[in-house]
Amino acid sequence: MSRPELQAPPEIYYGDTEAKKYTTNTRNQQIQADMTYRAIELLNMPPSQPAFLLDIGCGSGLSGEILDDEGYMWAGVDIAPSMLRRASEVALEREVDGDLFLQDIGQGFGFRPGSFDGAISISVLQWLLNAETSHPTSSPPHRLNRFFTTLYSTLRNPSRAVFQFYPSSDDQIQLITSIAQRAGFGGGVVVDYPNSKKAKKVFLCLFVGSGGGQQLPKGLEGEEDEHVRFERRREKEKKRDRSGRRKPLKDKVWILKKKELYRQRGKEGVPRDSKYTGRRRKPNF
Repeated sequence: MSRPELQAPPEIYYGDTEAKKYTTNTRNQQIQADMTYRAIELLNMPPSQPAFLLDIGCGSGLSGEILDDEGYMWAGVDIAPSMLRRASEVALEREVDGDLFLQDIGQGFGFRPGSFDGAISISVLQWLLNAETSHPTSSPPHRLNRFFTTLYSTLRNPSRAVFQFYPSSDDQIQLITSIAQRAGFGGGVVVDYPNSKKAKKVFLCLFVGSGGGQQLPKGLEGEEDEHVRFERRREKEKKRDRSGRRKPLKDKVWILKKKELYRQRGKEGVPRDSKYTGRRRKPNF
């Protein structure tokens, strides 16, 4: 079977049927979770500090749900309307917070400079390597240049952006990294389990600014430990009740951080802070 990005543009390939199939497939969920946790690890965000992250190619919100579980505020962009509809359903069902935008990332971003503290992207970059028309603006170099240039301005200084992707050749890796570097990024490629055909994963770890002397992380070696995957899965299950819903994690500190973010973004009608903020209400009989 040929790769999805070779069959049709993403907004067509991920129609209603494929979006539902992708979201409900337990294997997809586990793979997406493993790669998202690894991307967060490579981001190396300061501990116990609120951050606003961009999920590029958020799809049906599987990675956004993990960002939410980890305590990050996030916004997601995707070109497939069906995937975003599934993301809205998942967010409502599992009480996940995150803003969603319909966006062709190959045309660039329109966010204000310095809006995000970091960015992650799972299984998306390879979609920018296929030209849908013969027009010059549809060529992969043009779309990649537009993507990385506008992303660079969207991120604060210093920060990181981590992309997991599936290159089909070393030439594609060279094309992507060279255009990212011309856009101003530092960093490079991180390969986990390079000697394993099954577990090998390629990450592009990019830096904005040189503050703190950022160094390229090392890839994981050997074979992927089944115990590590089991522990990740068990930690995720701990955060859910028997019905599959997330256990409430929104304490007073989380609520105050969320309200402060809304105020900074200019949202109107944010309730004032008080001694009652985050207090659990007694049940009514």
